[in-house]
Amino acid sequence: MTDASAIETIADVRAALAGVGSAVDVCTIFLERIQERDAALGAFTHVASDTALEEAATVDARGADDPSQPLAGVPIAIKDNICTRGLPTTAASRILTDYRPPYDATVVERLRAAGAVILGKTNCDEFAMGSTTEHSCYGITRNPWDHDRVPGGSSGGSAAAVAARLAPVALGSDTGGSIRQPAAFCGLVGLKPTYGRVSRYGLLAFASSLDQIGPLGLTVADVAAVFRVIAGHDPADATSAAEAVPEWPSGTANETPAIGVPWTLLNDGIDDDVLASFRTALDTLRSSGATLVDIELPHATYAVPTYYVVAPAEASSNLARYDGVRYGVRAPLAETADLTAMYDRTRESGFSDEVKRRIMLGTYALSAGYYDAYYLRAQQIRTLIRRDYDTVFSTVDAVALPTTPTTAFPLGQHADDPLQLYVGDIFTASANLTGLPALSVPSGNDSSGLPIGLQLVGRAFDEVTILDLAARFERERSEPIGRPPGLDPSA
Repeated sequence: MTDASAIETIADVRAALAGVGSAVDVCTIFLERIQERDAALGAFTHVASDTALEEAATVDARGADDPSQPLAGVPIAIKDNICTRGLPTTAASRILTDYRPPYDATVVERLRAAGAVILGKTNCDEFAMGSTTEHSCYGITRNPWDHDRVPGGSSGGSAAAVAARLAPVALGSDTGGSIRQPAAFCGLVGLKPTYGRVSRYGLLAFASSLDQIGPLGLTVADVAAVFRVIAGHDPADATSAAEAVPEWPSGTANETPAIGVPWTLLNDGIDDDVLASFRTALDTLRSSGATLVDIELPHATYAVPTYYVVAPAEASSNLARYDGVRYGVRAPLAETADLTAMYDRTRESGFSDEVKRRIMLGTYALSAGYYDAYYLRAQQIRTLIRRDYDTVFSTVDAVALPTTPTTAFPLGQHADDPLQLYVGDIFTASANLTGLPALSVPSGNDSSGLPIGLQLVGRAFDEVTILDLAARFERERSEPIGRPPGLDPSA
C-alpha cells in the first residue's frame, strides 16, 4: 500500500485503493490520526470508529472501482448540524445533548450512496452562530496552524479536521461565510454553492433563506468531487432547485474570463498582508489570461448590518422548535410550576449566550412596531445588493475579493466585543444574501505564516466558472501554501 503519510487528498485515497490498499486500511489511517492529533485540536465532537470501519469493509467487499460510486472508500467528516442516522447531531448545543436522528440528511444519504465513509461529526459554533468555533458546548476548536488561534467558524471543526489531515474532505454549512472564512483561516478550499443547489433537508436550520451546505478540502478537485455528489434537486427540500448540475472540469472553460474587482470595498479595515496577497493573486489571475475590471457594488457596504437583521430574525423563528417537548433536553418538571416555566427553564439552560443574543435581536426586529423599520428595510437592502451583482455580472464572469479582512486571530480576542466578529463577515455575507455561489481558495500566507484566502463569487448556478478560476489559480500560484507547522509528514 502507498505510504500512509502520503494519503491526504481524495486523489491519494483513490490511488491507494487502485493499488494494493483497502478501504479499511485507509479508514484506519485517518482514525489513528484523529486519535493521535485531535486531543490538541478539538475538531471532532464524535468519532464513529466502529461504523466507519464497517462502511469501509462494505466498500472492500463491493470493490472500490464501481463508477457509480465516485467516492468509494473516501473518509469524510460531517459538521455536527447535519443529520446523520444513529450518530449524534447536536449543533454543538446543550439543548440537543445525545440527540441521534432517525434519518440521514440528503447530503449524507448521497455521500453514502457514492461510497464515502463517515468518520464522525465535527465541532461548530452552537447552531452555526459564530465565526470562531468558541461557542460550543464541547469546548473550543483550535487552528492547526497555530493552536492559540481560532480556526474560524462556524464550520471550524470541519476546517481544522481537514487542515490537520484528519479527513481528506469535510462538509460544513455557510450562512454568512461559515465555510469560506474557516477555509481561509486554515489554508483550505471551501465552496458555498448557489442557494438551492444543494439540499438543506436534514440541516438544523439557523437562517433558512441563507443556509447552504458545502464542502471543504485541500484541493479544488476534491471540493468539486464532493460538490458533484451532493448537488442536485431534492423533492424533500422545497427550496431545492431543479437546474442540472454540470460536470467539472467541463472542457469549456473560458480562457480569457473577466474578473470584477470592487476596490472601494477594500478601503478600510483590511490587514496589509491580506491586501498584498490579494493584489498578488490578481496579478496571477491576470498573467493566466484573465482580464481585471474595476466594478462598483454600492450597497455591499450594508451587507453586514443587513445580514445581522435577517439572520437573527430567521433564527428566532427556527429555534422556537427547541422547547423540551418533542426532542432534546427538557428541564426537570419537578422544578417548574407550569408548561411556560418549563419552556423558559429549558431554553435558559439549553442555549448559550450567543444564541440567546441572536434570538433576542431577531425577535426584536420582527416585533410589532419594529418590523418595517428593521426586517422589511433589511430585505429591501438585500434586493439592492442582489441587483448590484446582477449589474456587474452583465460584464464580468466572476467577482474577486479577499475572503476575510484579517488572518486567524487569537482565541478569546473578541469574547467581549461580538461586534468586531460581526464586521469580519464584510466580504462573505453578500453571497448569502444574494444566494450566489462563492469559493475561497488559499492565496498565500501572512508575515506570521498564517493562511490567507482569495474569494471568487460567481453567477447563480455557475459554480463551474469559479471552480475553473480557482483551479487555474491553484496551478499558477507562485508559492505553495505549505502545511501547518509541526504536522510531521511521516506521522
